[in-house]
Amino acid sequence: MSENRGHSIGVFDSGIGGLTVVKALMEHLPFENITYFGDTARVPYGVKSVETIQSFSAQITDFLLDRQVKLLVIACNTMAAVASDIVKSRSNVPVLDVIDAGARAAVAASQRQSIGIIGTPTTVNSNAYARSIHALDNRVRVYSQACPLFVPLVEEGWLDHEVTRLTAQEYLKPVFVESVDTLVLGCTHYPLLKPLLQEVVGAKMTLIDSARTVAAQAAELLQSRQMYNEQRCPPSYHYVVTDIPLRFQTLGSRFLGRDMPQVQVVRFAG
Repeated sequence: MSENRGHSIGVFDSGIGGLTVVKALMEHLPFENITYFGDTARVPYGVKSVETIQSFSAQITDFLLDRQVKLLVIACNTMAAVASDIVKSRSNVPVLDVIDAGARAAVAASQRQSIGIIGTPTTVNSNAYARSIHALDNRVRVYSQACPLFVPLVEEGWLDHEVTRLTAQEYLKPVFVESVDTLVLGCTHYPLLKPLLQEVVGAKMTLIDSARTVAAQAAELLQSRQMYNEQRCPPSYHYVVTDIPLRFQTLGSRFLGRDMPQVQVVRFAG
């Protein structure tokens, strides 16, 4: 793979949330080129059938592979829950996803083998985190809580708002009752709420940020397979979307923690 070291890491998501994964990759791998694909024309995926999500995921996978990426990262929990096998079957490069990375980090962190998952209703209903966690350690107790209001609150920019704090306290009541010691932020929007959520749950609970854990996993994989970029020069970042919705660049800057550059728009036939 040494001849491919300069190729990009391909990251994809149903919309804009996966930019938290891009931000984490930038921090962990400051010399790696990154190509991000957000399917902004067809978001949200959560209301779509499994077959449709798999079809869309296959299209995006093929698009990124045509761009000669050296690694694929599924940054969307919904896509990872129902389409990771489809992506892996089509890919000739390694594939990582936020659910597997988050599950591994949670199992390693939990002292009492009691883990909470918060996510969108689709991710929670898929039971994908519980399956991944139990595949690693079937003794772990997993408690899941859907938090559908967090995504619109993040996109509104209410990251430290009293409404968001009260919403978090309400959602996390069941987590406190079950006395979990590790909480997985099972949506790529949620890392932006991490400081507020840590205040709500207290310092004794470990928060697992799947964006950071998958970035760490990517760094380890590139190092172990000698696929890292040897060039120590400023990397190139490319952003591809299927539509540019209103406020996209404002939101993108918030997720990236830096100015959102120009993006390329592509249209899929059909």
